[in-house]
Amino acid sequence: MASYTGKILDVDLNTGSISTSTVDDETIRDFMGGSGLAAKLFLDRVSPDVDPLSGDNVFFLMVGPLAGTLFPGSSRFTVSFKSPLTGIWGEACGGGNVAPAIKKAGYDGIAVSGTSDKPVYISIVDSKVEIKDASDVWGKDVYETVDILEKAGEKKASVVCIGPAGEKLVKFSAVANGKHSFAARTGGGAVMGSKNLKAITVVGTGKVEGAKHEEMKELRKTIIEKVKENIIAQSLTAQGTNMGMDVGCYLGDVPAKNYSIGDPTEIATKVGGGAVTEQFYTGNSSCQSCPTACKRVIKVDDGPYKVEEGPGPEYESAAVFGPMLMNDNLPSVLKLNELSNRKGVDSISCGAVIAFAMECFENGLISSDDLDGGQLRWGEPDDILAIFDKIVKREGFGDVLAEGVVGASKKIGKDSEKYTAEVKGLEMPMHDGRALHGLGLSQMMSNRGCCHVQGMSLQVESSWCAYPEIGLEGGYVPMDSNNKAAMTFKCEHIGQLINSCVICMFNMLCLSMDDLAAILSAATGFEYTLEELLKCGDRMWQIKRGLNVLMGVTSEDDRMTKRMLTPFTDGGAAGSTPDYDLMRGEYYELRGLDDNGIPTKERLNNLGLEDLAAKL
Repeated sequence: MASYTGKILDVDLNTGSISTSTVDDETIRDFMGGSGLAAKLFLDRVSPDVDPLSGDNVFFLMVGPLAGTLFPGSSRFTVSFKSPLTGIWGEACGGGNVAPAIKKAGYDGIAVSGTSDKPVYISIVDSKVEIKDASDVWGKDVYETVDILEKAGEKKASVVCIGPAGEKLVKFSAVANGKHSFAARTGGGAVMGSKNLKAITVVGTGKVEGAKHEEMKELRKTIIEKVKENIIAQSLTAQGTNMGMDVGCYLGDVPAKNYSIGDPTEIATKVGGGAVTEQFYTGNSSCQSCPTACKRVIKVDDGPYKVEEGPGPEYESAAVFGPMLMNDNLPSVLKLNELSNRKGVDSISCGAVIAFAMECFENGLISSDDLDGGQLRWGEPDDILAIFDKIVKREGFGDVLAEGVVGASKKIGKDSEKYTAEVKGLEMPMHDGRALHGLGLSQMMSNRGCCHVQGMSLQVESSWCAYPEIGLEGGYVPMDSNNKAAMTFKCEHIGQLINSCVICMFNMLCLSMDDLAAILSAATGFEYTLEELLKCGDRMWQIKRGLNVLMGVTSEDDRMTKRMLTPFTDGGAAGSTPDYDLMRGEYYELRGLDDNGIPTKERLNNLGLEDLAAKL
């Protein structure tokens, strides 16, 4: 039996109807699952002009062909929709335990349309699906919601839910799976909130073995050994993703003071993985069936920023609430991480919009009167916590910042745009293209807006991994724009496969593309070649680009803001400015985009996307 089911669970909250639709083998083979299959379903079902916060926007919760197989790093899910933050294609990926549960319940994904007239959650126990009242958990935070709904049925369920920020339609609110895992970017929490959908709970009791069960078992053993022996995986086990803080400072890749300072080392060392492990670490946690266990468990026993034992910050959260805000108070960083989890917000966008507001405050564009007598001073934890609380409640000036950097800048005016750092409306992650030019190009071309995980450019360019079997030999010079278009192009193919398979990027660091082809072939029964995998990656990138074009994206949106084109005077990336014109021109040619950034009909037809070509 193949590892996919070919079934999508369809739930219409307008009518309360529940049904199952099928996906044919050819479509599964071409789009795999995750965000790739979601993009295909979105193209077929949803108008690109849809209002992101209307019932007509469909919320796709998808898993990949490896979910439930115990393959390391396969316990991941994606959420996809038209983004309320950016107004274009939105997607995010998270870990946890829901992906195997969905597959064992008999589905490759869930599509939710419509809007309920009252708070509800969707309960799935294998083929039994019900829409249930969620009044008792509406208004509760993520941790409280998980505790209640895990125990609501006869068997403990996997819980996907939103927090109060999603209910308030904060445009960068997150989708949680349990307490440790979040699909945070692009505002999926607000899409769920707009539907009055508090949660989806899943119990799956079926089995997922794969088309070639014995071969899968042997491959799994080999892959686990590769992961355990990999130095990067070992570092992730030792310090979590926050181990990247020290390396990032050396490269000049860790943002500080809203991307305006090149050397944040003094602050970064106080909030990095080493400091967290030394002072507040109590243990590791992992997604289901993952040997790396990169998630940190921490506890702050006392003081004004007390944190009960629970999930610690990933690198992105530590960086955005630390150096990005010039905040070296580690307990407050841990508290802000806990609050982001509980309230259900994307810590990257939330911290970035606070940094933007701090710079506006510093330069007189907003005043204490705007903040109801408060202040927004760099490095002041209580100022940060106060505005955070207003954002998640959409109170006072927090209502402005809850729109994201672009939305807030439009409301503030006064030339505040010069302090923004975003691409296509999505706030930049805590990685800087001035330090790694290929990464900068991938951030500029990412289909969901500025992103470091839609491709493997960051990892390949930093020499964390290489894929010589597809021409990614390694040895790239980070602060050099030459030959980066070809590198980025191939790295994006890998990224699309990761987000459609759906597997963990950290596990992919330990594998070759041959490994991926072998495991996918054994699981699905399709005999994938490397050439076919790369074509799948291109196809999935192109369908998302096509959707974005239908949503209004042009070549003018493939750009960096002024802030990111200003070279640093200090730090590891001092004096470096990527040549985006060179890289983008070479990239467009490789990707098959015309001068307006539109995929050519020839390229789309070659990928079997004739339906998209006709719409463009």
